[in-house]
Amino acid sequence: MAWSTRELAELAGTTVNTIRHYHRLGLLDEPERRYNGYKQYGVQDLVCLLRIRRLADLGVPLSQIGDVRASGESDPELLRELDAELDATIRRLQRARADIGAVLRERAPADSPAGFASVATGLSEADRSIIHITAQLYDEDALDDVRKMVEAAKGDDLSGEIDRLPADADDRTRQLLADRLAPTLAQHMHDYPWLVDPASHLSKSPEVTARTFIESMVELYNPAQLDVFGRAGLQAHELLRESREPGKSDG
Repeated sequence: MAWSTRELAELAGTTVNTIRHYHRLGLLDEPERRYNGYKQYGVQDLVCLLRIRRLADLGVPLSQIGDVRASGESDPELLRELDAELDATIRRLQRARADIGAVLRERAPADSPAGFASVATGLSEADRSIIHITAQLYDEDALDDVRKMVEAAKGDDLSGEIDRLPADADDRTRQLLADRLAPTLAQHMHDYPWLVDPASHLSKSPEVTARTFIESMVELYNPAQLDVFGRAGLQAHELLRESREPGKSDG
């Protein structure tokens, strides 16, 4: 029995280009040619191709298939590595399916930060962006706390007012917003102490985290908004300090 390249590809469930690629890599030997110059493949070529495809389907890199086939034996360490990679891929795909389900259910933007679909529609573009960046700078425990903080603020129009604040907002408007924001920030600092000392929750170095966060804030928010955040932050630290003084209520 002799098959052409196209016929061999059809039998093996692959493509002519794939077979040619295997030839270039040296995984599949070049077959004899007919009198008319066309390649003719036999049963052994088909078996070899099917075995290559089987290893490729298991996830063995093409660069290692030749060595695996040459040994004629299974490589337990390689198979364990492949199994670990497949397990990680399955987990990632499961998370992706769960995220897609949440996005569809909540009718949230498709690029909403993972885990924030339920509140994403209420976040400003800048807030969604800063959460994306935060996810790269802090560990999962910190991000879980950020989710809780965002969910607690759901329905509160303060974020919307700050989002709509023009860059040239007057001092009184800025101060009123800061006064309203400060107690919430102080409560967050009390409930999530890592906000004051985040070192144990960083996924990047303190220097990279600080530089990235500061540059991102300056880029994403206008001067008036940054001023409100700065004033509210100072007030929040003062409120937290006062709450911890002897004889004062803690919280």
